[in-house]
Amino acid sequence: MQLSERHHQYWRANLRITAVLLGIWFFVTFVIGFFARDLNFTFFGWPFSFWVAAQGALIVYVAIIWFYARYMNRLDQQFGVAEEE
Repeated sequence: MQLSERHHQYWRANLRITAVLLGIWFFVTFVIGFFARDLNFTFFGWPFSFWVAAQGALIVYVAIIWFYARYMNRLDQQFGVAEEE
């Protein structure tokens, strides 16, 4: 089965947003987590690095999931492959 140019455009857009969001995930998980050790002050009685790793990362993960779902729904509608509700 030959894929049309429209299929290739859809797939490129999908791969592009996936790569960007994986880059954000990597940055939040490894880069900020690595440098959070240098944050040596307390925040509500806990080390601030704990709050960055435990709370801030979770907020970013939920935001990534929300954005990806919203983006892909719009992309599906744009290319005519959205699911019928």
